[in-house]
This record gives sequence, C-alpha cells and structure tokens, in this order.
Amino acid sequence: MAHPVQDAYIVAATRTPIGRSHRGFFRNTRPDDLLATTLKAALAQVPDLDPASIEDIICGCAIPEAQQGLNVARVAAVLAGLPTSVGGITVNRFCASGLSAVQMAADRIRVGEAEVMIAAGVESMSMVPMMGNSPSLSPSIFERDGDVGIAYGMGLTAEKVAQQWKVSREAQDEFALQSHLKALKAQQAGEFTAEITPIEVTERRPDLATGEVSLKTRTVSLDEGARPDTTLEGLAKLKTVFAARGSVTAGNSSQTSDGAGALILASGNAVKRFGLKPLARFVSFASKGVPPHIMGIGPIEAIPAALRYAGLKQDDIDWFELNEAFAAQSLAVINTLGLDPAKVNRMGGAIALGHPLGATGAIRSATVVHALQRHQLKYGMVTMCVGMGQGAAGIFERC
Repeated sequence: MAHPVQDAYIVAATRTPIGRSHRGFFRNTRPDDLLATTLKAALAQVPDLDPASIEDIICGCAIPEAQQGLNVARVAAVLAGLPTSVGGITVNRFCASGLSAVQMAADRIRVGEAEVMIAAGVESMSMVPMMGNSPSLSPSIFERDGDVGIAYGMGLTAEKVAQQWKVSREAQDEFALQSHLKALKAQQAGEFTAEITPIEVTERRPDLATGEVSLKTRTVSLDEGARPDTTLEGLAKLKTVFAARGSVTAGNSSQTSDGAGALILASGNAVKRFGLKPLARFVSFASKGVPPHIMGIGPIEAIPAALRYAGLKQDDIDWFELNEAFAAQSLAVINTLGLDPAKVNRMGGAIALGHPLGATGAIRSATVVHALQRHQLKYGMVTMCVGMGQGAAGIFERC
C-alpha cells in the first residue's frame, strides 16, 4: 500500500435535503444557487477557517450544462461570496461525480499541493434532463456489438443485470420496500439531522382573478422521497418500464432528484493552524470499468480495489453506502460480494431518498462521515455503479 505525503481530513460535511425532480420542493431552485447555499453551510461549520486558505473547489455534476453549466463550481463559489482567489472546477463521472470530487480534492492535499480544498456535488434533474438538452452519441458505437451497451438506457442495463444475476421481481420489490422503511425510521429518529442543512424555498403562486402573485416561503429539512404508504402489494402492481417482460419498475428504481452536498478537506497542518476538528480521514478510492450493458455491477470490481489500496478487508468496513440506482444491481452487488446486509444502507438508499446523479457521491459521503461519528464506527464506504460501465468506491476512517 502506497502512503501519501500527508493525510487529508474531512473537517466539515453537509448536504441539502433531496427533493423530487419536477414536482418537488427544489423544482424552481437553480442548481448554482443550491450549491452556493451548500458551500456557505459547509463553511459555517468551520468558522475559524480562513476562506482565503481554500485552494480550489471541485464539484461533481453529471450533466454540466444549462443552469448547471459554465463551470458551476466557479459560479457557485462567486455566488457564495468566497474570495476571488478560490478556484473552481466541475468534473463529471456521471453517478460517481461527487465521490470523484472528494477523491480529487483529497489527492491534492495528499500529494502536498494544497492545504484546504472543498469537494462538492450538485444536480437539478428538474431543470436539466438526464441525457442533457441535445444528446448525441457517436455512430461508431453501433458498429460493434460490444460497444452498443454505451447507448443503452440505464434501466435496460438493470434488466440485463437482473437476468444475468437472477434477481427476481419479488426480491427487487422487497429491497425497495426496505429502503423506504429504513429511510422513514431514520428520519423519525433524527439520524439525518447532523448532515442536512435546512434550506428555505420560496414558491410563487399566481392568482388569476386578481393578477397578483403571492409568495410563500417555507424551510425544508428532510428528504422528500421516502413514502410511508409503500407496500409490497403496491409495488407489485407497478408495470415494468424498460422491458415488456422485465422486472424493473419505477418502484424498485432510484428516484430522479435535485440536491447538493459539500465537504471541506484539510491537511494535518491546516487542522492545527486553524484549530479544526477532523471528522474523518479519507483513506482510498478506486474506479473500475465493466461492460456498459451491465453497468450496475461496477461496485463488484471497485469495492475490492478500494479495499486493496487501503490495506483493509471487507469485514473491516462498518458502514456501506451503496447507491441504489436499481434494486436489481444493488442485490447483484450485495449477493456477489457477500456484503453484510445489516451494514448496507442502514438509513435507506436512493430508491427512497433519491439520486441527484452528480451530487449523490458528495451527499452520501456526508452521510458516511456523520454516521461514523454518531455510531462511533471506524470505517465507512461510499460506492456506486456508473453509467456507460464503471464502478467507484471510496473509504473513510472516523477520527
């Protein structure tokens, strides 16, 4: 195992509540404004930190165009009132964009090129469609059978995984139900409180009779997707979405969502200089490619690699945040690697909580960091599959 020049510590971690796309509480909130609010909230957790010491902001975004284009990391830095000396770069690894931002920020510190960095993620699936406003795939990918999977919709890849790994519809629906039940239980117990920054949203409602527009402001503090009315019977009635004789439905797939997350990372020297309290140490990261048509199995390759880089065993990990892109691929990963279900998504996952694409890695990193502190656990992992055939995994150690 290679040792870094210096360690990178997470000293602040927060996220927004996750809203349902198109009809949720962030449907009219610009993603650059949402990210700016999240950056300010992260900085508020470390009031003694000099913002001028921040070297750069790295922000993940899966569809970096339109309202979240033009280098949203730099735009949000300006909107947040950070010193103009603080740079910004937007990175894209689809669903692992936010986690890759954390890894890149940590690596800048670990090799001695920075003392303080911000890693973030943002996505508005309400304002920017999943494939972007003008998607265009190279015709060359259709010339060979092995490349065609890049053009598959992710739902179809989930169907392929369900078939190949023999994941039944019943197992998928049960997994989805448990995601909602765990999320609701965690919300009721206040387990998300430490990681979520409440956000104020304003709704404009026109009165057609008077021609006036009324403003209604409210504060949102919980993820919007968890449904207390979810039942196995209700899930079983849903029609398949991607294949006529398939098993993947809207109910056992992740929810399209809006949200943002941000973490502040610092070197040991910066921790001492500003009197900061480390929450966790960034340990390792791995990304691996898999066949695009079964992209959901990506964590099967990435998890062992991240463990190997860290010099750890799978049993050493106390808390897994496995992004629930689809129940089919989540179960394929859990069953193939033999993950302990009791350690996986103990507070629910994306099927209940939502999956704002490029923001998810940063959001779930905040979840892991605070969960390790709350439960006094040692190691946590964030892992996910990635569109077009990749997997990613990152490991954190509680300080």
